[in-house]
Amino acid sequence: MGLFGSKNNEGGMMDVIRCDEKEYLVWKWKPAGEANATNKENAIRYGSSLRVKDGEMAVLFYKQNNGTMQDFIPGPFDSFIKTDNFPILTSLVSLGWDGKSPFQAEIYFFNLSGNVQIKFGTPTFDLFDSRFPDLGIPCNVRGNITFNLSDYKNFIKLNRLQEFNLEDFKSQIQEFCIRKIKSVVTNVPIDNNIPVMQIERKIDDVSDIIKSKLKSAMEEDFGVNLKRLDVSMIELDQSHDHYIQLKRITVDQTSKKIEAVTDIEIENIGEMARINRKNAELGVEGSNFAVHQLNQQTDVLKTASENLGQMSNVNLGGGGGLNPAGLMFGMGIGGAMGNQVGGMMNNMNNTPPPPPPAQNSFHISLNGQQAGPYSIEQLKQLAINNQFTKEHHVWKAGMAAWELAYVNNEVSIIFNSVPPPPPII
Repeated sequence: MGLFGSKNNEGGMMDVIRCDEKEYLVWKWKPAGEANATNKENAIRYGSSLRVKDGEMAVLFYKQNNGTMQDFIPGPFDSFIKTDNFPILTSLVSLGWDGKSPFQAEIYFFNLSGNVQIKFGTPTFDLFDSRFPDLGIPCNVRGNITFNLSDYKNFIKLNRLQEFNLEDFKSQIQEFCIRKIKSVVTNVPIDNNIPVMQIERKIDDVSDIIKSKLKSAMEEDFGVNLKRLDVSMIELDQSHDHYIQLKRITVDQTSKKIEAVTDIEIENIGEMARINRKNAELGVEGSNFAVHQLNQQTDVLKTASENLGQMSNVNLGGGGGLNPAGLMFGMGIGGAMGNQVGGMMNNMNNTPPPPPPAQNSFHISLNGQQAGPYSIEQLKQLAINNQFTKEHHVWKAGMAAWELAYVNNEVSIIFNSVPPPPPII
């Protein structure tokens, strides 16, 4: 704060009104370093200079008969206080003093560019999983709140500026936010379907949820803008009996789910194997039946051919001869038999091909639990359902030892085609 001239605020030299504070949200200007609010403190000389830096807002309050009047001067600004700049002062400047008498005004500087950060830590409270409402786990939430002053007019309506203290203001906001954060986090598992045992992994989502709940309340109750809310830790009491019990239940459920899915997959694989074997058997039987049918019909045709040979003989007196009618008949029957044999051979050639050979299948293992075998397509489906991950070990016939899924060249490619989990809205 700079001041030129005498300490007599009712007739001294003109004032230079400015704010030189480094860290502040709201700061009241006082001439000559006055510590207490007095009439002399608020006596501003008409013609004093006002300097407002970029990112600041100066507000002049004048006590009028019809209520408080205000002038808002955004920075950057550097000029003299006169009616050309502040028309509202026209009625306040004494004409009897030729416009040079002091007038009563309070001047406040508002920091619109700076941010205020507050650390918070909730007291211990119980967090409940919606699936196990009787198992409350002690929890603490810690982090930082960052806010600034944007709507200064609303801030003036909501706060007493005369005795404004930033530390007291921060304490009020901190107490308010801790109470709201505790309430919001308590309901996060139920409202957002987040298991308690996974809430620490969802810390960014929890931060966004809390911010959305607090932002409007901060504006309405304190007149400040909540810029960021960062939860740095959601700490569950891992030594508590309920935590141990819930963790054991969760692990058991996951194991049972994997076992159930594995059993279903094994049954499906067994059923498919039985179907494939049956199809193979039917294919062999069908081929054998066609061969048997061909043999039977060949015998019939052979017998008919022999009979036709006999029919073609004519008795010419010596027991030999040729029967023209029988020969013609035999030629017709022979052609028909030839066509029939050809058709039978074609039918054999059209026999459906055998089923394709079975694909390579892998056994999988996680935490000592083994399942399988699975084909590559089945492993891909398990990966899509989050039942098979890169951390599983895999093995198939011919491998010397178990390998991690992401190491095996045949298996690792399925993770490139598996989409990530959908976002939580």
